[in-house]
Amino acid sequence: MTPTGILGAGSPVLAFDVGGTDTKAGLFDADGTLREVVRVPTPYSVDGSGNAVLAQLGALAQGFAARHPDLEPAAAGLIVPGLVDEETGTGVYAENLGWRDVPFRDAASAALGVPVAFTHDVRAAGKAEYRLGAAGSYGNVVVVVIGTGIASAIFLDGVPYSASGYAGEIGHAVIDPGGIACACGGNGCLEAIASAGAIARQYNALAAVPVAGAREVLDLAQAGDDIAVSVWNTATDALGLALSTVAALLAPEAIVLGGGLAQAGPALFEPVERRMNSLLTFHRRPVLLPATVGENAGLVGAALGARDRLTGAPA
Repeated sequence: MTPTGILGAGSPVLAFDVGGTDTKAGLFDADGTLREVVRVPTPYSVDGSGNAVLAQLGALAQGFAARHPDLEPAAAGLIVPGLVDEETGTGVYAENLGWRDVPFRDAASAALGVPVAFTHDVRAAGKAEYRLGAAGSYGNVVVVVIGTGIASAIFLDGVPYSASGYAGEIGHAVIDPGGIACACGGNGCLEAIASAGAIARQYNALAAVPVAGAREVLDLAQAGDDIAVSVWNTATDALGLALSTVAALLAPEAIVLGGGLAQAGPALFEPVERRMNSLLTFHRRPVLLPATVGENAGLVGAALGARDRLTGAPA
């Protein structure tokens, strides 16, 4: 559970984190405490409209209202995966969920009856880390979330940089042009090599006994399984290469790693940092930090966005 009062004092707000598999909804009170979290399967938008997701948000909000009649949210934060245009409030494209060009911000506001802040899921988690977590003492930061996919949030001189939703897609930076096919249509993308899902898939393609996830691959690697060692080393090498490019281009003071794969701790951080630093010469060498806000970082970032929408604070 997210720490009590993490947002600080302000208006009660709703937060929705629409994921590729599940949607998490949270209700924050006036003290900034996360009073309740609900997780439900994310519906696939068969017709591309996103209406099923919007209907689900309304139902979740009604559930909170019934269970917490003492709280009246003044705004909501909504975060989604895929390509997002924050300026227009549009979910441009989400391959795994079937929507295209959905006006989520306006439609969600109409469904919920409150102002809605809308952004990309990783940028929301990055905002939480930047304002409340590991990255708070730095001005130039990249927050990289490694889970089913890989994406990042960029902060330059304290200002979020999104380039109309296109910035931060480090998971689709090409590491090996002749490499593994990626769901985006390219080949050799970082996400196809080093995401948690990719690590498990690559191991299963080579081993006789399949694994359920990347954690098992790491356990096998630490036990000396040659295939697991090779797959893990390939992933950490690719991550180190990608982060060295980030360091060369953006010169961040810190790079924060979050998401499920970051739970591997030193087994991930040490080889990635070693590889990254081996490729840097005169460049600024960023400190590599673990994310600290926790499993509800996306919800916290969405709630921060909702509070900002009410106060008029910059995104």
